[in-house]
Amino acid sequence: MLLSSCSSVCKCGSSCLNKPFQHRPVKKMKLVQTEKCGSGIVADEDIKQGEFVIEYVGEVIDDKTCEERLWNMKHRGETNFYLCEINRDMVIDATYKGNKSRYINHSCCPNTEMQKWIIDGETRIGIFATRDVKKGEHLTYDYQFVQFGADQDCHCGARGCRRKLGVRPTKPKMSSVAALKLVACQVAVSSPKLKAILSAKDVYQNGGLHIGNSQPFHNQRGTRSCNCIGEVIRISRPTNQRSFGIIKRFDRYSKKHSIMFEDGGIEFLDMSKEEWELVTL
Repeated sequence: MLLSSCSSVCKCGSSCLNKPFQHRPVKKMKLVQTEKCGSGIVADEDIKQGEFVIEYVGEVIDDKTCEERLWNMKHRGETNFYLCEINRDMVIDATYKGNKSRYINHSCCPNTEMQKWIIDGETRIGIFATRDVKKGEHLTYDYQFVQFGADQDCHCGARGCRRKLGVRPTKPKMSSVAALKLVACQVAVSSPKLKAILSAKDVYQNGGLHIGNSQPFHNQRGTRSCNCIGEVIRISRPTNQRSFGIIKRFDRYSKKHSIMFEDGGIEFLDMSKEEWELVTL
């Protein structure tokens, strides 16, 4: 996905919220040695989900130069690669010039991700937290490794480890029944007539789900016991963001629900902090 930052001529000035690189300082981090993955980076401060961590920087080279460097590195027996392909004929090589981002290790269940941004006409890569990260926790992202030479074992130790670098992640598949239910609810709420029918039925609004599955829902009509797992919800979000999802599970420790959206993506949400409604047909 390509994201666009406001340019330097934005009239909002310092109050602009769409300048993740220009207005956000690099997070505190430190270089450490790991048992199996060589050098690594740990957070030296707490980082919240969605926050900018650091920019991935290095030499900008073309595909021809990249190929030449890879073959030279292979012939020299080097096993550490710091090349990040941005788009056709544009690669960032942090082998000789870069910052601490080059030491962030791979994980099959990472806590950060790379995002591609256009800033004043230039493509830049930022690393952003995909969940809350505690001080002292290793920073990781999914390399989505392109194989060059022999297979490399993955030592990330994550529960969902794919065992080999280069094996692409697969999104959880939604069952046909769940998908049909989701589509039916999307169609229903887009119809004024059906929306009126729905509003007269059991549509629970935000405030109840934080109690957890198989627990009572609280609303103005009173209390009712109901298992929310498998139910469809609609979250109040901008039209260009996913809003319909199915509740998959509830974590009693974090008090968060796992929501699978129509695109197969999963988010862990504190429903007491979201504007949502439980949609029933």
